[in-house]
Amino acid sequence: MKVRRLASWVAHGVPEIYRAAVEAGLGRRDAVRVLEASAYVLVLARKRYPRRWRAENAVRHFVWQAWLTATYGRPVAEAVGRAHERMSRDRVDSSVDRGNNLLGQAYGEGHVEQIRSRAMRPALSELADEAGRMWDAGQLLTASTGSGGGT
Repeated sequence: MKVRRLASWVAHGVPEIYRAAVEAGLGRRDAVRVLEASAYVLVLARKRYPRRWRAENAVRHFVWQAWLTATYGRPVAEAVGRAHERMSRDRVDSSVDRGNNLLGQAYGEGHVEQIRSRAMRPALSELADEAGRMWDAGQLLTASTGSGGGT
């Protein structure tokens, strides 16, 4: 991530995501946990898909939203996702992100017990494994095709 982009995310994204989590009904401790998960997913996707922005981005959104949905419910995941997308200047990328967010939310709703049975980081890592399989199978969205990803 470029320094300018990282600085922008820290200066604008962190407060926006925190505020969205609180406004969606989370307490301060859980809102901070949302930020921790967000940062961890960012690093996790970057490490798994170096120099493969489209895969990294799709996996990141899927994992993030699946975990948020299973942990805090779909309304919180939706609110946090909307807050994140309000910072985007790229309509196509934002549209793809929203699609992958929906896929992650559906997965999170369908796997609540499995996701909640793990501590945050192991759960996020397992979700990244699943998202990677989905990416390889063309089931996550990408801006280059408007549909499934893949390698």
